Amino acid sequence: MKNQTTIIEANKAISGYWTELNQYRDLLFFLAWRDFKIRYKQTAVGAAWAFIRPLFTMIVLTILFGKVAKLPTEGSAPYAIMVFAGLLPWYFFSSSLQDCSMSLVNKSAMVSKLYFPRILIPISPLFVNTIDFLIAGSIFTLLMLFYQYMPSHRIVFLPLFFILLALVVLGLGLWVSALNVKYRDFRFIVPFAIQLGLFVSPIGFSSSIIPEEWRLIYSINPLVGIVDGFRWCLLNENQSLYWPAIYSSILWPIVLLSTGVVFFRKAERQFADII
Repeated sequence: MKNQTTIIEANKAISGYWTELNQYRDLLFFLAWRDFKIRYKQTAVGAAWAFIRPLFTMIVLTILFGKVAKLPTEGSAPYAIMVFAGLLPWYFFSSSLQDCSMSLVNKSAMVSKLYFPRILIPISPLFVNTIDFLIAGSIFTLLMLFYQYMPSHRIVFLPLFFILLALVVLGLGLWVSALNVKYRDFRFIVPFAIQLGLFVSPIGFSSSIIPEEWRLIYSINPLVGIVDGFRWCLLNENQSLYWPAIYSSILWPIVLLSTGVVFFRKAERQFADII
């Protein structure tokens, strides 16, 4: 008998592709759990890094922008609380995007030897960083208790802004993870862009200090509306939302995710050969 070779390919129909993802959902949870277990392995303080990083960043930004530059806070909110409210979405965004960008390269053995929907790999870091987000959220709660500052009743809308944030990260993550397989320059570009993004996004300061004639252009950054939304939900102030920034933060996830899925599906056919 002649040797037969079986070739397994991804389902080309978009409906079949989503069905296939559902069939491999257990693998997604396994990848997320595995990443979580090794994330802080052989570190001295373990998962404590999840709140050490934003806590010390908050202290530095509060001193730099609040004490030295004397920038205004939002309403009567303590400057440290305003900064930490911005760091919550920022650290989820920066950590998830960096993890997504290197996810395919770091799991090259799986990509080249096993068949499964490759899109699961850049999705899994979002679950891991959600845990870090919740840990940092507990520190934010303790910070509010320290300052005796109660959150707004608008906190019930916080999950909506978190979903927008996760979709922005996933859309960008699909693009950069696929590009990083072919162009390894992205391992340097992404950390540099993230470092720059900390200062061009309203993390250490309120977006209300941006001059009115520049605020619309500034709102093109999708993180502006999301960070403003987090502060609107968490700070007990009568600040109104700047709706062009919110519309931008709604539009960007749609564009990034739809184009990211199409680009990733086309690129994944060559992953095993290139990686």
